[in-house]
Amino acid sequence: MNNTIISEDSANYKRYQLKVGWLGVLVIALIAALLLALTSGAISINVTDLLLNASENNELERQIFTEIRLPRVILAAFCGAALALVGAVLQGLFRNPLADPGLIGVSSGAATGAIAWLTLGHFLSLSAELNVYLLPLSACAGGVFVTLLLYFMGKYWGRYSLATMLLIGIALNAISVSIIGVFQFIADDTQLRSLTFWLMGSFGRAQWPTLTPVIITVTGCAIFLLFSSKKLDRLQLGESTALTLGVDVRRIKIQLVIVSAIAVGSVVAISGIINFIGLVVPHIVRLIGGANHRFVLPAAMILGSILTVLSDLVARMLLPPAELPVGLITSLIGAPFFLWLIARSKT
Repeated sequence: MNNTIISEDSANYKRYQLKVGWLGVLVIALIAALLLALTSGAISINVTDLLLNASENNELERQIFTEIRLPRVILAAFCGAALALVGAVLQGLFRNPLADPGLIGVSSGAATGAIAWLTLGHFLSLSAELNVYLLPLSACAGGVFVTLLLYFMGKYWGRYSLATMLLIGIALNAISVSIIGVFQFIADDTQLRSLTFWLMGSFGRAQWPTLTPVIITVTGCAIFLLFSSKKLDRLQLGESTALTLGVDVRRIKIQLVIVSAIAVGSVVAISGIINFIGLVVPHIVRLIGGANHRFVLPAAMILGSILTVLSDLVARMLLPPAELPVGLITSLIGAPFFLWLIARSKT
């Protein structure tokens, strides 16, 4: 009996060490990706020389680094972390491997709210400082509305089954696209070009005033979601079992839905729609470290940041000096993975 307990404790400790090791590897990879993204681009920048050499020759590079590249890379990292974290949470909450902010309509709902404000907000003649905060609030409102619709419709019609989730997501995406189309129709030429590029995903609008609300919002949402990992694990056992373990199921579901939508809305308001990060990353994390959410959620955040930062780097460097929308890069990565998941679910 004692030998069995010791062997189980030893196995658990080895699994714990493996997960800590994977997190360490991911952190190192994230640092490497950030350094690569900060130093590479149309103009290569030597960060060490920039910090140590204060000559006038470096003034242009310093300005590019501090005002353009640094906020852009930080936005990409936070965006990837938020989308991957929310994808992992939604997959655990709905117990559905295909739950993703883009596929089930959350990103489109957030985009609808943001585009509505971008198109109609100028009629209110508000100050630019206030507009910085009202844009992400509009996106969050759209994301929360769509996510609540998804939650209650899925609960009523199919208990979040795979087919039900996909069909509801398709319907909500179609409605959002139609509304977005109306706003594009009434937009002027300048707004239309900006909206079209924004809908394909881009970090080109990253500026310190717009980045600050994103950092604050995503950090707050991430802290709440990370501390909910144990409750998510208990929900995987079934709602009745989770209730017996002390989880207020209804309350935690509503909280997770709203906080997830706020996180997605805050990044969509600045970066536009970036699909498949929330779908691909949680699956990769589960393959390397298991399904325990105390590992999945932080690992998904780190890997999501890595993948998004590198995708943005590819988008900047593939056809210089032109810049591809980063959403095209993530879709090229995620679409084949999505097809593989569908094929796998049918076997």
